[in-house]
Amino acid sequence: MPMWEFPEKIKKLIDNEPYQVDNVGMSDSTVILFRDRVLKIQTVSEESENERNMMEWLQGRLPVPKVLGFDRQGNKNYLLMSKVPGEMACAESNLQNPEELAVRLAEALKLLWEIDISECPFVCNLDKKLEMAEYAVKHHLADLDNVEPETFGENGFRDPEQLLDWLKTNRPKEDLVLSHGDFCLPNVFLSEGRISGFIDLGKTGIADRWQDIALCYRSLKHNVEGKFGGKVRKDFRPEVLFEKLGIEPDWEKLRYYILLDELF
Repeated sequence: MPMWEFPEKIKKLIDNEPYQVDNVGMSDSTVILFRDRVLKIQTVSEESENERNMMEWLQGRLPVPKVLGFDRQGNKNYLLMSKVPGEMACAESNLQNPEELAVRLAEALKLLWEIDISECPFVCNLDKKLEMAEYAVKHHLADLDNVEPETFGENGFRDPEQLLDWLKTNRPKEDLVLSHGDFCLPNVFLSEGRISGFIDLGKTGIADRWQDIALCYRSLKHNVEGKFGGKVRKDFRPEVLFEKLGIEPDWEKLRYYILLDELF
């Protein structure tokens, strides 16, 4: 008996192919893995709609999955896509050489920034992000279980409302590029030492380049420090990422975008 009951349109495309459920990452979606395809099941939202639209827009521009089928049943979107080859950037095979991984992550960021955004169908700049953050705070949707330990409490913010006020008051000047929006290691794939694809494109659109740099740096830091149960790599400095990008770290912007992400 199948674990999931799929819409007829999707059922015809997968044709009783065996599958497994992927539990990697912090997404609230359900990801089902087939041999060479992936089915993503999400609650209908602007983000789930944007993922499909951006995936189609990025064909030929970036290595992203190809949309193979789509259907909606009730309040759920079912997006069937091709599987990206290779392994996540957080795979042990990649983390065992963090210096080389930093090179690849810098290349991935630059690939995004090279895209002409003049016809990009989605804008996710600070006006949009702060509007979304305010909605999340007002409706108690902010995920407070996965925040940095210093964000709230004695030496941090009193609560999400105070953090949101600070974000509104201290918003930086933006340097707009194509932003992945959730540039964490599980969302970047590598194969044979090259970038093979980007996944989880629901937040992808026009935004400040430091949005992605900040989340990439945090994700790299967490992974080399063993936060997710992996090996601690004491001899590696995650700040190497900035050297590979050829830039000086803007610590104020890094802190700002990491704090902004705490409300999502």
